[in-house]
Amino acid sequence: MSEGRYLRPQRLDEAVDALKGGGWNLVAGGTDHYPARVVEQRPEDILDLTGLTDLRGIGEFPDHFRIGALTRWTDLIEAPLPGWFDGLKQAAREVGGVQIQNRGTIAGNLCNASPAADGVPALLSLDASVELASAGGVRILPLADFILGNRKTARRPHELMTAILTPKPARPARARFLKLGARRYLVISIVMVAGLLEVEEGRVAGARLAVGSCSAGAQRLPALEAALTGQPADAGLAMLATPEHLAGLSPIDDIRADAGYRRDAALILVRRCLADLGGLR
Repeated sequence: MSEGRYLRPQRLDEAVDALKGGGWNLVAGGTDHYPARVVEQRPEDILDLTGLTDLRGIGEFPDHFRIGALTRWTDLIEAPLPGWFDGLKQAAREVGGVQIQNRGTIAGNLCNASPAADGVPALLSLDASVELASAGGVRILPLADFILGNRKTARRPHELMTAILTPKPARPARARFLKLGARRYLVISIVMVAGLLEVEEGRVAGARLAVGSCSAGAQRLPALEAALTGQPADAGLAMLATPEHLAGLSPIDDIRADAGYRRDAALILVRRCLADLGGLR
């Protein structure tokens, strides 16, 4: 039986050229890829992206930050970033343990597209987009349009994610991330909530809230975001969140929790997130 192909390009153009032929499994940190193959090992064609060192790192530009696709969670945790990245940094500390954070990449978390991916709600609250490169050029998609469902993305077989782009808020901003699991660390989430508030003259000038592990993909809460805009930016924001604002979620029953518990817990976490955000100065 063939063991499959293995290729480790050193430049982006080499990787893009290889992808034109299709059939490759893209591997960066490998922290999702290899554990899923412990029980059944089969031949596969591996395109090892770890040699593309130019895709690792975080850059600041006049109107946005650019997070290279191969940036690791530890890189993000340790980077000197503005306060509106606090939610994403809190999420980064929840990705497995330190060993996983040292190895796992942010793009890998997105491309794996687990409903419980820790990075997705926080990046949605940052209004993130993804950059995809191919032999035909580069296209940029909002993250909400990139993740299509459980383990499904809009990445085409000949494309490679090269970066995550986050716009700079127009006003001072605060961010938070909360996660509920069966234990404190090394746990798949039952519910996650990420929030970002833009504040002007003591009032909410803009809000972005996202809930994870309660649908096939993390979802924003647009009705609640609209209800928060213009309200005093204090801890009283928490009580503006109602069950109706979470009506678009579709939690499931599984080994970690049933759907009803997830829905109740999501509302509690949304309110706690808003209370935290409102209490910040």
